[in-house]
Amino acid sequence: MALPEELSFQNLSEKRLSLYDVMDRILHFMASDPHSSYQFVIGTDSQVFNGYTKFITGIIMRRIGKGAWACYRQVVVPREFTSIKEKLMYETALSQEVAYYFTRDGGVRRMEEFLLPYVYQGASLELFIDIDAGTEPIVNKTSLYVQELVDQVHGMGIYEPRVKPDAYGASSYANRYTKKPVEDGKKYAKP
Repeated sequence: MALPEELSFQNLSEKRLSLYDVMDRILHFMASDPHSSYQFVIGTDSQVFNGYTKFITGIIMRRIGKGAWACYRQVVVPREFTSIKEKLMYETALSQEVAYYFTRDGGVRRMEEFLLPYVYQGASLELFIDIDAGTEPIVNKTSLYVQELVDQVHGMGIYEPRVKPDAYGASSYANRYTKKPVEDGKKYAKP
């Protein structure tokens, strides 16, 4: 089954990575230390600019205590999202879309099968979708929507939802790439 053309990722050293390229990079990263514990994390953050909203979805394969490999996807919607709830729902939906492709096309299964021979030597894999919302009402205006978003991710049945302060995939990695305005020629990429 074909993937959408706009499902393209990049990081500091590579551009235009397909989902299959991302999977290959992840398996290569895991092969360098198959006895480790891994966290596969997907998280989205956004930034509203004049006339558009920029969404960044990060994919992180974290080797606990021993580094990580990561990449991100940019989606630009040609309008300003003003509702916190709508923005959070769209962020979570973008994360779920990427997570769905990893589940549907066998990426998660490949990661699990790769680590299976090393389970008794300490290998493990956890799957997370990080939600850019916090539970503290005084600190986070987003706290009103946390339960609904967590339930949305739980509904997928395979990924564990995380919120702030644990949701580093969204609130740290993806957030880093939302701050810079989009170049004019790339402003209205397809969502």
